Amino acid sequence: MATTVITNRYRPVVAPRLPSAPNEYSAQYQEQFMNILRLYFNQLDNLTGVVLGESGGRFIRFPYGAFSSNQSQTTTANTATLMTLNTTDFANQVSISSSKITAVNAGIYNLQFSAQVQSTDVAPQDIFIWLRQGNDGGSSADIPGSTGKIGLPARKTPTDPFHSIIGWNYFLEMQADDYVQIYWSTTSANVSIQYYAASGTPTKPSTQSVVATLSFVSALST
Repeated sequence: MATTVITNRYRPVVAPRLPSAPNEYSAQYQEQFMNILRLYFNQLDNLTGVVLGESGGRFIRFPYGAFSSNQSQTTTANTATLMTLNTTDFANQVSISSSKITAVNAGIYNLQFSAQVQSTDVAPQDIFIWLRQGNDGGSSADIPGSTGKIGLPARKTPTDPFHSIIGWNYFLEMQADDYVQIYWSTTSANVSIQYYAASGTPTKPSTQSVVATLSFVSALST
């Protein structure tokens, strides 16, 4: 993704150096003095608008999104498959559409995810997880260096699969309206990402198959 240029309206405003006043009234001095103050107050107004305005409020109410899935997810062996999300828990200028997590505003974002993995296979298997980034108005591409490889032990018994929660986080540079997707593949179709309903003894709430959050960290650097 291309780098966004941060304009001067995002930079701190510095108090001007005012000229020394003459001993006697001078219309030229007054005009110069007022022009300096006018420029300074215009800069303050612009900065206030950026920080507090309709589009600039993102610097106070940081964009964020917390999403999850209440559906089990399966795949075939050695096939790139998208993790999907169907529940919005919290959101501000970040949204989901099935597998796409989209940020309205450009910036550095922290993506965190976890997946409830299950294996019913009689032999150890592997699962791979990686990211793809794109924009609905352009192309998409896998993010280099984003793949994680996890080894899964064989099931414990025919009625007791192996269970594990896998998760980590990434910092991403995103342009306005960029999206990120989480892909996975596995060496066996017996590996899945599972949703578990609420259960008893003791009473426990349900388990989402995938949980993902995207949080604004910083504006893009120059």
